Amino acid sequence: MPASSAVLFKWSPFVLSFAVDCVFFINLCSWIFKCGCRSLWAGADMACNIHMEHAKHCPFCAHGWEGQSLVTIAIVAPQLFISLRTPWTWLARLLAAFAMFPIVESLAALVLGWSDGYWSH
Repeated sequence: MPASSAVLFKWSPFVLSFAVDCVFFINLCSWIFKCGCRSLWAGADMACNIHMEHAKHCPFCAHGWEGQSLVTIAIVAPQLFISLRTPWTWLARLLAAFAMFPIVESLAALVLGWSDGYWSH
């Protein structure tokens, strides 16, 4: 196997799963928090409750780029590990890396949502 093919075989599950993370992060945020965010191509955070002074603010947006970066690192770390360090087939690594996105983002949302009191009345 040529070296470039081996690199592609090893890194492609991570690259593909990271691309999905980047495109759909805001969609999952909106689904979990009902915060008003939309797809990147439909206005992104323009309608997010973070822009409303007296509303409870979306926990991902409320923690700024620092909080969003930590959530992204939490999602990407297991994807990177699965993609590069497991002996699984390419398809198994790809599917497992894809699965980390909704699982880890949902866990992060629950932690931040509960700690911020987002769902309390």
